[in-house]
Amino acid sequence: MLMGLEVIVRMQKFSLLWLLVAVQLLAGCQSVLYPGKERTQPASVGTQQTEPQGELVQCPEPVEVICAEPEVRVVEKVIERSVEKVVEVPVAKDKLVLGAVEQVSVEPSGLVIESIVDTGSPTSTLRAQALTRFERDGEDWIRIQLTRADGDGKARPVSVELPVKRHIRATRLGFPSQRRPVVEMNLTVGSITHMVEVSLTDEGGTDVLMLLGRNFLKDAAVVDVSRRNVQGPPQISGGK
Repeated sequence: MLMGLEVIVRMQKFSLLWLLVAVQLLAGCQSVLYPGKERTQPASVGTQQTEPQGELVQCPEPVEVICAEPEVRVVEKVIERSVEKVVEVPVAKDKLVLGAVEQVSVEPSGLVIESIVDTGSPTSTLRAQALTRFERDGEDWIRIQLTRADGDGKARPVSVELPVKRHIRATRLGFPSQRRPVVEMNLTVGSITHMVEVSLTDEGGTDVLMLLGRNFLKDAAVVDVSRRNVQGPPQISGGK
């Protein structure tokens, strides 16, 4: 009987011990939920339960982190600009202004030929229908066959005989080189007449009868390639 009572007493003590542990655990949870605050007593029976005075633990507000701006190095960049300089070239008053095509009077023969002004050719060139070489007084001569239009528009052959001054070797792209005779002729453009060397050829395949080269243009004329027939018909009476 005594032993049974002792067991009952021990069981009561053990139950009280567990009750105290449970209370302590509950107190610990409240301290975790409401740190720094005293836990509230449980409301008595019949009274309204009040809200806990503590506040829930919230995550800290995000802090804006501003990174330092990278160092900017200002490098001076110098850009050289090429300035197009317009140079005005004075033109003498006694020089002719020629277009890309001009009328040229050829003497001896009295022909007026529409010629191309060719600043790239050192010598003027005349294309004849036929060239006949012969010898006179021990010198080389050449007979030039040309065509002149009469007043009624009909073509009439003209033959001109001139001594050969020298020969040149002419080359053209896509064609074999040609040995050409050179003679002296009076050429008139506008009011200017010069005796210059003219190379002769009988090559066909082109409508151009004459090229006015640099040996006539030098110190006598300037060329405006955007114009044609600036000087008009040659003024034979004003020749030198």
